[in-house]
Amino acid sequence: MLRLVVLVLLMLNVGYFAWGQGWLLPYGWGPVSQREPQRLAQQVRPQALVILGAQEAQPTAAAVSSLTTCWQAGDLDAAQAQTLRALLQAKLPDGAWVMEDVLVPERWMIYMGKYANAVELAKKREQLTSLKVPLEPLSNPALAPGLSLGTFDSEEAANTALQALTRRGVRTARVLSVQPATPRYRLRLPALDPAQQPQLALIKEALAGKSLEACAVTVSK
Repeated sequence: MLRLVVLVLLMLNVGYFAWGQGWLLPYGWGPVSQREPQRLAQQVRPQALVILGAQEAQPTAAAVSSLTTCWQAGDLDAAQAQTLRALLQAKLPDGAWVMEDVLVPERWMIYMGKYANAVELAKKREQLTSLKVPLEPLSNPALAPGLSLGTFDSEEAANTALQALTRRGVRTARVLSVQPATPRYRLRLPALDPAQQPQLALIKEALAGKSLEACAVTVSK
């Protein structure tokens, strides 16, 4: 009986080995192939693929020198913009710079004052605090000593807010124009290449204290 068991196990092992090696495929027995030849057919110019070493993969000096930079300066007045236009037209080609128009919107304030002295100012501040009226810092020294109850983008919005404050007990406040709509300008140098970047020193000098800030960095192709 033991010999029979050993013989059966031996035959099973031989059969499994033959099945795994594909010897029985002509008879319809064998493992399912996991190969996907269609993927090879989908390859596009595999002979063009080149494996680079660590040193070869480093960017070349030519690629580094192709870096371009973007610079911008804002809040320029008309005189500054005119001076810069003349300089840029002489030093840089068309397309290397853009002078953009920027309209600074008007500003209106609900104002109380001027007061004769610091004592009157403190008294009025205490009254407004008791009414739970929020105050803003007074940015215009010419209006001191006084109080700002808010700034707004339009006269209509300021008057609407003043009416609401009047209903809460505020009596002597009024609406003032603190900033008319003002045209300003923004300079953009969207893509200075290395040959043009030495002109930045002249541009910074012409800006007369205005800051020139980097806005982006791109690599030209």
